[in-house]
Parts: sequence; C-alpha cells; structure tokens
Amino acid sequence: MDITSLLLDFSGFCFGFLAGIVIGYFLFIYFQPTDVKDIKVFPLVEYDSKSLDGLLHEIPLWVKNPDCDRVDWVNKFLEIMWPYLNKVICRTAQDIANPIIAENKEKYKIDSIEFERLTLGSLPPTFQGMKTYVTEEHELIMEPSLKWAANPDVTVVVKAFRLKATVQVVDLQVFASPRITLKPLVTTIPCFAKILVSLMEKPHVDFGLKILGADVMAIPILYRFVQETIKKLVASMYLWPKTLEVPIMDPSKASKRPVAILLVKVLRAQNLQKKDLFGKSDPYVKLTMSDDKLPSKKTTVKRGNLNPEWNEDFKFVVTDPETQELEIKVGQHDKMGMNKIPLKELSPEETKVRTYDLLKTMDPNDIQNEMSRGQITLEMTYKPFKEGVDAGGGLLYVIVHEAQDLEGKHHTNPYARIIFKGDEKKTKVIKKNRDPRWGDEFEFVCEEPPSNDKLHVEVLSKPPKIGLIHGKENLGYIDVTLADVINNRRINEMYHLIDSKNGHALHRSLNYACWCKCLPAEMF
Repeated sequence: MDITSLLLDFSGFCFGFLAGIVIGYFLFIYFQPTDVKDIKVFPLVEYDSKSLDGLLHEIPLWVKNPDCDRVDWVNKFLEIMWPYLNKVICRTAQDIANPIIAENKEKYKIDSIEFERLTLGSLPPTFQGMKTYVTEEHELIMEPSLKWAANPDVTVVVKAFRLKATVQVVDLQVFASPRITLKPLVTTIPCFAKILVSLMEKPHVDFGLKILGADVMAIPILYRFVQETIKKLVASMYLWPKTLEVPIMDPSKASKRPVAILLVKVLRAQNLQKKDLFGKSDPYVKLTMSDDKLPSKKTTVKRGNLNPEWNEDFKFVVTDPETQELEIKVGQHDKMGMNKIPLKELSPEETKVRTYDLLKTMDPNDIQNEMSRGQITLEMTYKPFKEGVDAGGGLLYVIVHEAQDLEGKHHTNPYARIIFKGDEKKTKVIKKNRDPRWGDEFEFVCEEPPSNDKLHVEVLSKPPKIGLIHGKENLGYIDVTLADVINNRRINEMYHLIDSKNGHALHRSLNYACWCKCLPAEMF
C-alpha cells in the first residue's frame, strides 16, 4: 500500500510540474503587455562620452574624446620591438632589484632571492589614444591611455630558514592613464633632458600569484586586500602632482655642443719663486678648460728649476668660446701662480706665442698680485670646426657599451683599453662578470679627419687584490678602421674580439664630428 501511494504521489508531481510549464508558457505568450513602446535609435554623435562608455566599455579613447589622437603607429612599433624591449626591461628590472634584494636579505633573515624565470610575455601594451600638450615652458606633455593584458612568466625562488618557496606571477593586467612630460627641450638628440611620469588616476592592476602551485589570489579577501594595497602604494608614490623622474642627460651639457679645438703648447716659465730650502722648485703646469668636467691636464715636473722649459702639447674641446677660459696654474705642492685666458680674445686659425704674468689670485683688487711671481709662455691656436668631412679637425666619440661571454683563464674582472694615436683611455673595471656593461664615453681630438687611422681596443681582466699570483689577462682585441666612421659620421656595431677564447663580442658606438652642427655623444 505504501509503495502504491509513493508511485501515485511521484506521478502526480511530474504531471503537475509539466502542466505548470505548459500553462505558464501560454500565459506568457497570450498575456504580454500591450503598452510596450518601440526602442528609439540615436546616432553615436548624439551621445556624450559617459553614455558611450556605458554602452561600449572597450571603445578606444580616441573615439570617445576628440582631444585624443589615434596612435596605431605606436602600437605597431611596440608590436615589432616588443621582443627586444622585453629583454631590455627585464634586464633593467633585475639590475634595479638586485641591490634592493641584497640590502634587505639580512634585515629579513633571507638566505637568497633569485629570479628563476623573468619575461613579460609575448603581448605588448597598447595605447588606446593620446592627448598632447605644448606649453611655453620648453616641454612636451603627453597623456596616453594604456591597457596591457600580459602573459608574463615571472618566477622568484626564495630561500629562508632552510626552506624554499617558489612564487610565480601570471596573468597580469594593467590599465593606466599616465602623464609623460619631456623637459627641458634641448637642441641635442634625443632633444629632451628628463622624462617625468605621473599617474592621473589610480591604476587598475590585476594578476595571479601562485605559491607552491596554488593560486593564492583566488582567495577573495586576499585578492581585494592586494588590489587596494597596490593602488594605494602606487598612488601615494606617483599620483599627480607627484612624479617619477628619469634623467636622460645633463641639461647644461646638452645645450652646449663642441664648436672648436684649442691647441696649447706650454713652452716655458721664467723667474719662478723659490719654494724649498735650497733656493729651487720642482714646477709643473696644470691646464683646465672652464665649464669642463674632464680632469685637468698636466705637464711633466721639472726638478730644481726656476726657469723650466717644457715644449709639451695639449688639446681642449671648446663648447662656448664667448664665456669659456683657459685656466693656468703653476705649482709644486704650494701654488706658485695662476692666470686665466678668455677664449674670446683669441683669433681663429691664428697661432700666437704669448707670455702671461703669474698671479697670486684672480681677484683684481688683491694687493698680493703686485708682487712678481714669474711669467709663463704659451703657444695657442684656436681652430673652429668647419662644415664638411674633409674641412679640418674634429672629435672622435667612442662609447664602449658592453661585452659578452668573456672568460679569463684565472680571473674575469674585465675592462677595456682604447688607444688612438698614442692617446690611451680605460673603462671602469667590472668585477667577476662575463657579460660586463660599461657605457663609458670617451673623446679624442683630431687635428684632421682620421680617414687612414685605426682605433685599437683591447679587453683585459684585472687580477684581484688578494692573491696576486696571476697578472692581468688579455681577453681579446680589435682594430677598427675609421674610414667608415668618417664617411657615415657614426657606426654602432658588435665586433668579434681577436685572440679570444670563444670569439667574444664587443659592442661599441663611434661618432665623428667635424663641424659645429654635429651630434655629440649624447645621441647614443
């Protein structure tokens, strides 16, 4: 009896459920409201930006805002360059992160933090539009709308307390509206001295964070906490009017470019003051070009001589002949005398021998200058740059960027030595590094175009201070013919080192400027 009742009840439920669906459908069809009005369609031009944004969330900024320009060419440029920019950005990020990690390891009792994998993925950011502003402050202001749905692979291995944890960042999304200001605008490539970046509103940042294989960002409370923390942190640092400043070049240096060469020959000095107990001195001459950050140039020391003769030649680069001066100091350990020669007093292309009195100070009212301290005789020639490659002297700029895959037999502390016509210059030493990056700049003054000359570059390894069993090692060399530099004005190439173990590569830029409208070294 019970089973029969159960079956009847179930059958009744099923029949009632189906009957309800059928009856409800017919009621919906036959009892629709009759007062429904037709939808009115308006053209897009009649919608304001807020209404458009509500209708189409992904509409580009240049469509919604007439002040924004379409920048598809920038997106195309990023698409092509992204594989290279990706590597540069990741390498720069590592260079910035490594000192910070090293500084905080002891503080938080961490053994090591290492990047196991670091790539921003194959998807570049895209610009949805850009506003530009030109002011009267010698600056250019840009406000792009940036969207980036990236597929990065950033894996960091953290070791602490004998434990190891792997943290992975995936599925990164960034929506931001930065303000990028290029200032001040200058006449030297790249035509601006600084980049200033501010955020006009809090950015949207979303990403997945996996620890030991589990996505911890799937936890709602933690997800909201991380999102808000990142927004507040970034906003507190870079929300306008606060800025991130990236220096590109020294504005004072950028505004001045080489226009001439000053040839100076230190001939002799007469009637110098006695500076020791035996009535003699050990004089030398130190020459400096004002507004020049390069080290002073010195003659040899003449022992026990109050009337020394040097006949030594020096060359100086001139950037502003109207204000620059050649500063002269004759000394032993104490100052024996000084003077200054304004360059505007020199006639172009005219070699003159002149004798100058040595003074105690450059103060014209100093009564100590009335006492004779001797004289110095110089031969000087002021040679302005001329237009045309074969027109005369010029400057050879050399930038040593980096080397790759270096390996010494006993040590690898690389530096580069550059020799041009007997003039030798050296980069800084990078300790324990097979892929050093120097970025050091050098300039060589040329009295005539070095069309038939070569630039000799060798890479060496400096031995460590402790354990001087092995001396410096030669890691390879190159000889660069300068004819191509003269004809093309610049070359920027990777060279294979000769006599190296693995055919290591050296990246260098060379630029030859022989007239006053040339591009100086900052262009690289």
